[in-house]
Amino acid sequence: MMTVTVEERALIEEIITKNKVCYVGMIGTDGLPYVLPMNFGYANDTIYLHSAQEGSSVRALEKNPNVCITFCTDPQLTYQNEEVACSYRMKCASVLCRGKVVFEEDFEEKVKVLNILMKQYTDRPFTYSTPAVNNVRIWKVEIEDISTKVFGVPHPNSRNYKDKLEF
Repeated sequence: MMTVTVEERALIEEIITKNKVCYVGMIGTDGLPYVLPMNFGYANDTIYLHSAQEGSSVRALEKNPNVCITFCTDPQLTYQNEEVACSYRMKCASVLCRGKVVFEEDFEEKVKVLNILMKQYTDRPFTYSTPAVNNVRIWKVEIEDISTKVFGVPHPNSRNYKDKLEF
């Protein structure tokens, strides 16, 4: 089994948009790693997140806005030889993004971001009340660095090898 690095933009975006949750890593106010599963939206190399106006994550990001956001497709157990334990592997694809959180305060921009977030989950249009928009904290993360890999790809010499990456 091999791990393949992916650089094709269309595949990277397919991996991101297939997900319903991302994992956001940051440094907590105590200096320790802090990771949260979060809903997200994605558009134009920017990941959008939302939270309450206050909380542990907001305090941590006000102190240090650097984040690492990870996406992973549903893993599936695969193997090259059913009798050989070391040939078993999880087949999946992951995207790891780094950037800095900027909190969006402009009302109209927040509405645009809320629409991007909802588009990740449904094509239905929404309207938002003024209190709802004012009470949400919008996080914008422009992707500064991205790394994408597909794990559990059969070796080219394997009878299970396919020319197309599947995840």
